[in-house]
Amino acid sequence: MNRAACLPLLAALALTGCVHKRIRTGPPPTGAHYLIGNPYQADGEWHYPRAVDTYDRTGLATVIPPGHDAATADGEAYDPEGLMAQSPILPLPSLVRVTNLVNGRTLTVRVNDRGPATAGRILAVSRKVASLLAFPPTGVVEVRVTLLAGRSAALQAALGAGPHLTAAPVAGVQSAALPPPPGAAGSAGPITPAAHTPVARLTRTAAATASPSGVVHTVPPDPGPLYVEIAGFGTGSDAQQTLDRLAGLPGSVVPQSREGRTLYAVELGPYHSVASADAALHQVLARGVPDPEITVH
Repeated sequence: MNRAACLPLLAALALTGCVHKRIRTGPPPTGAHYLIGNPYQADGEWHYPRAVDTYDRTGLATVIPPGHDAATADGEAYDPEGLMAQSPILPLPSLVRVTNLVNGRTLTVRVNDRGPATAGRILAVSRKVASLLAFPPTGVVEVRVTLLAGRSAALQAALGAGPHLTAAPVAGVQSAALPPPPGAAGSAGPITPAAHTPVARLTRTAAATASPSGVVHTVPPDPGPLYVEIAGFGTGSDAQQTLDRLAGLPGSVVPQSREGRTLYAVELGPYHSVASADAALHQVLARGVPDPEITVH
């Protein structure tokens, strides 16, 4: 093949390589460290990272888009082929079991980054995780995310985390839009968790528990309709006041058992497509009602 014929092929290969990686330089990795970080806003929605002992939620997951910085929020090197994910809430790093509710494929994943940057998503996963769990071409799928508490606690302790204190539910009584919390980031945009200094290297035992195996298991699929939920009301009347503010959206007030207490939630739906659930969630935000979440029932 002559030189002229080779040039288009070489250009195509080079472009393919660029698209495949698409990782910005950004701050260099510093090594894994324990991180919670400040509340922050992304896509009009506030998120409140915190230490948790239990976490078991359903919702929508997406794929981390190209163009990530070289480092994750907790200082690790970002690898789109790694078994990693982003969470807006969980302490970093944590280990979770992610289940694709549509096909039943389940996998252990390391959460070491903040995100997703899209409202109504509880998790964003690497390209590798999306492939192993057979995400659809849209990149958005119904999932269940379950914290592996013991393994996560061992990993975090090795990185300098203190004991977790069990507190009352974060969402107390919600009856009005909340102003930005003190110390939070200003507005939607790039997610910039608080800086944190590495404190320790992993022990051999913690390192062994810190690495997901990559083995995919299968459980019975459990897809369901989507709901937009505003949870954490102390009384049914408080929840009803918020539902009244959302007139025109189909919904109801439902009791929920949380840590031995009965709280109340507003549930809007059901919605049978991601687009319709997203539209409802953004209507809730536009009316000044904070902290809506998309759940799967």
